[in-house]
Amino acid sequence: MSDKKKAVILLSGGLDSATCLAIARKENFECYALSFDYGQRHRNEVEAAKKIAATMCVKEHIFINIDLRKWGGSALTDNIEVPEAGSATGIPITYVPARNTIFLSFAVGWAETLGARDIFVGVNSVDYSGYPDCRPEFIASFSETARLGTKACDENWKFIIHAPLQYLKKHEIIKLGSDLGLDYSLTHSCYNPSPEGKACGKCDSCRLRSQGFSEAGVPDPTIYA
Repeated sequence: MSDKKKAVILLSGGLDSATCLAIARKENFECYALSFDYGQRHRNEVEAAKKIAATMCVKEHIFINIDLRKWGGSALTDNIEVPEAGSATGIPITYVPARNTIFLSFAVGWAETLGARDIFVGVNSVDYSGYPDCRPEFIASFSETARLGTKACDENWKFIIHAPLQYLKKHEIIKLGSDLGLDYSLTHSCYNPSPEGKACGKCDSCRLRSQGFSEAGVPDPTIYA
C-alpha cells in the first residue's frame, strides 16, 4: 500500500491543469485525475486530458459527463461565436457559468470517498480571461463550503484547495512546467480549433498561450491553423 498522500487534480487537458498535475507529482502526491466532458464545442481538450493522464501515470483517471449545453450561456457550450482576443469587455462570453463551482464539487465528492484532503485546480488571476470563478476569494470560500458540507466539519479537518498557479504569469507557469519535464505538446488551449484540431491563433486562450511561450523563451509546440 502506498504511503503517499492522495490528491484529486482537476485535469481539463489545458496548459494550466497539466502543470498542476506535474506540481502534485513533484510534491509526491498519489494523483487521481478528474476530467469533464461537459458539452464543450470540441473534443480536443478531452483527448488531451486522456493523453496527459496516461503519460503522467496517474493512479486513476475519471471522466464525468455533464451536459452544460442544456442551458448554454457560453461560447464554449452554445451556438455563440468565439470572439477574437481583445475584442470583449467585462466577463467574456467564453466564461461557462459556475463551471469551477461544479467541477470542484465533484472533486470534493471523490476526494471524500478516497480519503484525500488535497485538491489541485489550475485557476489563475494574473494572465487569464477574467473569469469570476478564478478569483482567490472564490477558492477560499469554496474551501470553507466544502468543509461545512462534508464529514470534514464533524471530524474537525478540512480540504486543502491547492491553486499553485493563482498569482503566476503565463510565462512563469510554462517555465515551471518545463522545469518539471512537462510535455506541453500534449496540452490543448484553443477555444475554437479547426476540424483538424489546429489552434485558431485568434482567441484569448491562444493569445495568452502564444505570448506565454514567447516570454518564457520556450518553443511553442502548438500547431496553429
